[in-house]
Amino acid sequence: MGSPDGRSTPPGGEPAPRRPRWLLVVLALFVVMSAVGMLATGWFILRGFVFKPPAAAAGPVAAGFALVQASDCMRCHLAERKAVGPGWQAIAERHAANPEAVALLARKIREGSVGDWGRVIMPRHPQIGEADARLMAQWVLAQRPASR
Repeated sequence: MGSPDGRSTPPGGEPAPRRPRWLLVVLALFVVMSAVGMLATGWFILRGFVFKPPAAAAGPVAAGFALVQASDCMRCHLAERKAVGPGWQAIAERHAANPEAVALLARKIREGSVGDWGRVIMPRHPQIGEADARLMAQWVLAQRPASR
């Protein structure tokens, strides 16, 4: 049997209460705001993974950038801040005064390292040739921030 407003009434009971419309509106706003928040967060995270070689970069630095992009380096390193490993700019700053920095970083790329930046382990990359590792190291060292 039905009620005057068209809702069905269970036998021997009262009709089910109506849900307020404002609850649907609040739920829809929550879903939309959550989606926008996730997209914005994803955008900011991805911005840290998108690198461009320095404007004046050509030759070895640009080649090193292409090699870094083709490898798995950007899974652990961001430009300006620490992710799993240190940021590119922090690495460049630490080794700025070292004349042997290219050779040192090339060795660390190929052989891995542990303990230089805390307890995080950088895995070995023996599949990367010595010449390619040197090009990658040159790109990393070119990532020093312009102003401080």
